[in-house]
Amino acid sequence: MKKCPLACGIDGTPFVYGQFNKSWYHFITVKISENSKLPMVTAISLVIISKNFNPELCNAVGTVFLKSYLKSGTPTSTLTGFLTLYTKGFVEDDSTGAIVTSKDFDPRNALLKICLKEVIQLFGVEAILIYAALLLKKRVVVFSNKIDTLLHVCRTLPALVWHRQDWSIVSPFTSFDDAEINELKRRPTFVAGFIDPTVEERTDLYDIFVNLQDGEITINPDAKEYFQMGKLHKEIAVSLVEAANDEDVTDQQVVKLLAGKTKDIISNLKSLGINEDGVEAGITLETIKSRNFSAVMQNFLLHLAFAENLVKN
Repeated sequence: MKKCPLACGIDGTPFVYGQFNKSWYHFITVKISENSKLPMVTAISLVIISKNFNPELCNAVGTVFLKSYLKSGTPTSTLTGFLTLYTKGFVEDDSTGAIVTSKDFDPRNALLKICLKEVIQLFGVEAILIYAALLLKKRVVVFSNKIDTLLHVCRTLPALVWHRQDWSIVSPFTSFDDAEINELKRRPTFVAGFIDPTVEERTDLYDIFVNLQDGEITINPDAKEYFQMGKLHKEIAVSLVEAANDEDVTDQQVVKLLAGKTKDIISNLKSLGINEDGVEAGITLETIKSRNFSAVMQNFLLHLAFAENLVKN
């Protein structure tokens, strides 16, 4: 409950969500000016915990639950709504008669509610650093003092590595609570959002620091070897900026563009591990060196091979 908006000073935001220990939590919060059923209550924050990433579904369902509670003044109505949702897959909004059904909120659509073009426009060609960090499974910390912006950007970043479709790496609303920090440190890769600007000083937590307020990306000095940019990176960076600045190109098309380039990179990398007999023998540093790549490209491909579990044991 430390993350409840009413307890942590962000009660002006009606919907907040995050992840901890592989569970997603969602807070739907309303203030009450006058309610005969709840005369002593001035605000309510309802929390929904889920194993799956689907914020829009939880927000819609939670809003219905809150309306029901405000009307009845008893949590029994909320429990009834939950049981209906659990057993029948829908819940009815008594105030409007509208039906909220889980089928209307395809979890695949939740992965594409993104602002990728805005992120690229904000950072320009340096957005390639975020792509490289996620592709190599590094640690990304994102800062903004606006919680809505923080949530939207953090949920967007995994789309840069669409071939994995892994939103479990996202913890968009993280605090300096010991339990949260310890859980974060146990993870080899993540996208963690903070509203506390002092997180920039915590270099033990990140490989790159993404400052949404200033539009700057900082590389941890201890992680510089992972972010050597070569010709390939520059070409991808330029293509991303061009796509982001094209009004006719959608976020989803940018994802498709980048996913295609990523697929080509990984396919070419996998081909290095196939021997003369056509057998997958795995990839080693010697394999990469034998192809006469530049030092920067060798470094990138080896780290990518590790990230994609292609390295020969």
